[in-house]
Amino acid sequence: MATMSKPHKLKATPGSQRLVLLCIVAVAFLLLFTSVISTGGLALPYRTTLIGYFVRSTRNKTQHSLSDKYLYWGNRIDCPGKNCETCAGLGHQESSLRCALEEAMFLNRTFVMPSRMCINPIHNKKGILNRSNNETREESWEVSSCAMESLYNIDLISEKIPVILDDSETWHIMLSTSMKLKERGSAHVYGANRHELNDSSDFTNLLLINRTASPLAWFVECKDRGNRSDVMLPYSFLQTMAASRLRDAAEKIKAKLGDYDAIHVRRGDKLKTRKDRFRVERSQFPHLDRDTRPEFIIGRIQKQIPPGRTLFIGSNERTPDFFSPLAIRYKVAYSSNFSEILDPIIENNYQLFMVERLIMMGAKTFFKTFREYETDLTLTDDPKKNKNWEIPVYTMDEGKEAAS
Repeated sequence: MATMSKPHKLKATPGSQRLVLLCIVAVAFLLLFTSVISTGGLALPYRTTLIGYFVRSTRNKTQHSLSDKYLYWGNRIDCPGKNCETCAGLGHQESSLRCALEEAMFLNRTFVMPSRMCINPIHNKKGILNRSNNETREESWEVSSCAMESLYNIDLISEKIPVILDDSETWHIMLSTSMKLKERGSAHVYGANRHELNDSSDFTNLLLINRTASPLAWFVECKDRGNRSDVMLPYSFLQTMAASRLRDAAEKIKAKLGDYDAIHVRRGDKLKTRKDRFRVERSQFPHLDRDTRPEFIIGRIQKQIPPGRTLFIGSNERTPDFFSPLAIRYKVAYSSNFSEILDPIIENNYQLFMVERLIMMGAKTFFKTFREYETDLTLTDDPKKNKNWEIPVYTMDEGKEAAS
């Protein structure tokens, strides 16, 4: 038990002065030593290394501090797990990335983001809308991944959630430091949710939480996203975090379009069917093929988009001139009309879609294919997520019969 005694006045002597000076130095050293310990006991040599790094770093020093703690989910989105051999499209990977960022935000940690994103070859076709009628070969970008910084502005994301890349000097220093700190440095976590990580002192003081997310996909960790109050980042967050050169390209195209409307027409992979045990074709989106054909698109959008308007179309439809009938009513435009802007910077279809997405978000009136929110304008009423396989409907009369 600590006690306090009343101080006595002592006559200063050379010996006592040296003792007082020694005490002051000792206290100062103790304060210095304790000040460099955050994250549960970070040793001084490693702290000095970090100070040197942050002094040398040319990146925005407000993004990271010497007391940062880190969250790592893996060196690739949705991996480890069943998606390590291949990868999903951009939308699914963004859902997973947003889930990981949400957890970092919830735990007040810096997220260690994979430095590259896997590109699914199914979603990496090019020249879809501007091929000639007699051209049958579909050309693809010959890349299987791209740098994360070529898609997103990391500094812009860090204004909301601090982020470093897993090929950065910061990450290598943190990884080395956590290994030297042993059990105080990091822990490999599996099967715990974000609330358990936040409430347990076993994890809160660690420099690094090495997280193994769901083996199905990262976004499964946020499977309660139906509870909107629990969603910390909006669906559009990553859409607005595009890399600077992609945003610049979108702004240039928007300026050329002037006052315009837009539709996003998802066909391609969403139109696949399979036969049931009676050999009857079925689809997860029974009305999609019908609803995304030009004649039905006109009927769907004509009340909100009057004739004569400039209509920007973003689509994964592979048939040349598929949307030509829309030109009878609208001034139709595609990204392929702006090759002088896009060709110098676009290296894969993920980048192209991100530019198209920014253009569509800037439209006066925008129709999505599927509904995300209640206020969305959509081309179809089919739900975006449907586990049932139903018989496709191709005419309006069939739709009325199905409804009756």
